[in-house]
Amino acid sequence: MSTDSKPTIFINPAKCIGCRHCEIACAVEHSQSKDLFSAIFEDPLPLPRIHILPMGAYNVPMNCRHCDGAPCVEVCPTGALYHDEQGAVMLAEDKCIGCKMCAIVCPFGIPEFDALNGVMFKCDMCPDRRAEGREPACVEACKTGALQFGTIDEIVSKVRKEKAEQIVKLKEGEVEEEYNGWDLYRSMQTVVIRINEGDSK
Repeated sequence: MSTDSKPTIFINPAKCIGCRHCEIACAVEHSQSKDLFSAIFEDPLPLPRIHILPMGAYNVPMNCRHCDGAPCVEVCPTGALYHDEQGAVMLAEDKCIGCKMCAIVCPFGIPEFDALNGVMFKCDMCPDRRAEGREPACVEACKTGALQFGTIDEIVSKVRKEKAEQIVKLKEGEVEEEYNGWDLYRSMQTVVIRINEGDSK
């Protein structure tokens, strides 16, 4: 599957208000019951695979970027980490030995260690939901559009349309110009591309 056709979760920090609905939805989706009111009584409690980090004026959602040539996949000594048919980086718990090498090499610090079970866990982009043609739980829970799911072509097309609509409104004096959070997003993507290309500077 080419990079352009691989769906993934795109982040716009400028739209994140830090409500953490994505974290709750993720934990519930990965619970045994998949029900909010039952999940809070489960033992152990289900854990989210996405985290909101307050960074100054922004709240930055951090989750797996499901990189092409993912260093976590390359370094895993047991083959527990692999790409599925849609390009998502998955983890087979029965093969994980909890060596934490994936966490060490991940440029975003995403894989986490489940001390109770002695294995790693990470975002899997909700494979059951994807199989049903639904968005990952975190994306569905996000009401501000900070998280979007799709291919890069779909996301760019949507951004282009939003920007065109904004330009028209600016021209007609309906709104005042404001900071475009996609500038920060693009700067982050530039870092990702450099890392994927092997440039660690």
